[in-house]
Amino acid sequence: MTTKPLHQPNPEPLRRVSVVLVQPSHPGNVGAAARAMGVMGLRQLVLVDPRDPQAAMHPEAIAFASGATDLLATTRVVPTLEQALAQVSLAIAVSADPREFGPLPLTPEDAAQAVLGELAADPGHAVALVFGTERTGLSIEQVSRCQLLCSIPGEPGYHSLNLSQAVQVISYVLRRAALHTSDASGEGKRGDPPQGFSPHASQAAIEAMFEHLQRALVAIGFLDPAHPKKLMPRLRRLFGRTRLETEEVDLLRGICKMTEQAGQANPPRWLAERETGTHAPPARSSPKP
Repeated sequence: MTTKPLHQPNPEPLRRVSVVLVQPSHPGNVGAAARAMGVMGLRQLVLVDPRDPQAAMHPEAIAFASGATDLLATTRVVPTLEQALAQVSLAIAVSADPREFGPLPLTPEDAAQAVLGELAADPGHAVALVFGTERTGLSIEQVSRCQLLCSIPGEPGYHSLNLSQAVQVISYVLRRAALHTSDASGEGKRGDPPQGFSPHASQAAIEAMFEHLQRALVAIGFLDPAHPKKLMPRLRRLFGRTRLETEEVDLLRGICKMTEQAGQANPPRWLAERETGTHAPPARSSPKP
């Protein structure tokens, strides 16, 4: 009876998966996360605005990496989450709890299938797994930059994991799913995309579309930037569920362009008055004597 070896080569799709740590505080957690990734075949680590800009090279990080120093040496440090996600087509936030206007949480197993489906759809697709700070996790705004949310199930009253532990769990589930997919379909086998297939838009393209959409909504008076309420977060959630393709983003940008031009040619009265300094707040009724 022949059995497959326990330790197997890294599945090719995992090369296009990055782990993004947002504002990590402790170099030791950076090193421990690198070790968790390296064991599971993930090679791209990104730090967003870490407390110590040299966290990946800190002696504590090197000690906790336990040999995964090559991964620390290639760690990318960026100032914003937008820069970390600019070239990926799918971002998955990892959080113990859901966030307002964020997507409903997936289990690690379901999230792994979403990752592999994204990578299999097009060789240009890339995925980011986004983890928050050790103390507070990801903010509502940071989760809104991601299309999917993943939570690791645990005890109802105590289900928060250490940062590196969360990286380890997600990385293990993803690797296991990738190996199973390779066994089922044949290693390295990839079919041609269906006719008319358009790859999913990059995060940079989607963020540019949201900025354009906001300008267009302001131009026609639908969005008051002084009182935005929760319009843009709601639109982010709406479009996040659709997984926009490149051609669809181009289409929406065209609509935004025409909308913005129409609003600039005939701006709403309140907006024109505000820009000229003649807008007055509504009069308040006098109190009764």
